[in-house]
Amino acid sequence: MKNLIFLIASIGVFGFPSCKDNDSEFQAHDENEMMGLMHDMMAVMDNMTPTNDPDQDWAMMMRAHHQGAISMANLELQKGDDAALRDMATEMINKQQAEIATLTAYLNSHTPHLSKPEFTQKMMEHMEHSEKDKDLQALTGDTDHDFAAMMFVHHESGIKMAELLLEYGEDNETRQLAEQVKEDQKQEVSELQDWLLNNKPY
Repeated sequence: MKNLIFLIASIGVFGFPSCKDNDSEFQAHDENEMMGLMHDMMAVMDNMTPTNDPDQDWAMMMRAHHQGAISMANLELQKGDDAALRDMATEMINKQQAEIATLTAYLNSHTPHLSKPEFTQKMMEHMEHSEKDKDLQALTGDTDHDFAAMMFVHHESGIKMAELLLEYGEDNETRQLAEQVKEDQKQEVSELQDWLLNNKPY
């Protein structure tokens, strides 16, 4: 994350989410399609009513989180040009659709039985942090760049969510899935970081 923040700072937009001072290169967040999809995902997650059962709540939130990634990946396939990012988007859709099916089956069969409000509190704190990370991104209106930038933040958030489940969750099914999410998204974060560093928007 530090490398990406350094990149943002180096182009003079650190902490300036709307990017309005340089309309020839950067796009205001409220006009950006990728950011709009990220906002939609966050709204769904914010409106969920927690049960304080980490396994139940993580499954609900991760299902919405995956759907947000699929929406952004679909936009990349519709409008993006970069072959590597398009391949990543296709693989991401396939993996996360399968995981959504697993999460849905789990939620349909699971009855909340744990009460760990500390998990809920830490998850809320993480979501607030993730919201700020999202608003630090310099977006250009170029689908490839914005997909990489937004998916970097999205996956960093997914990794933290998986780590919280592994700290507080108890069901083997959710723990195994969290381990898989963490492994997959760490690999993709590394690939996205490399792409962003090699395709700076200046």
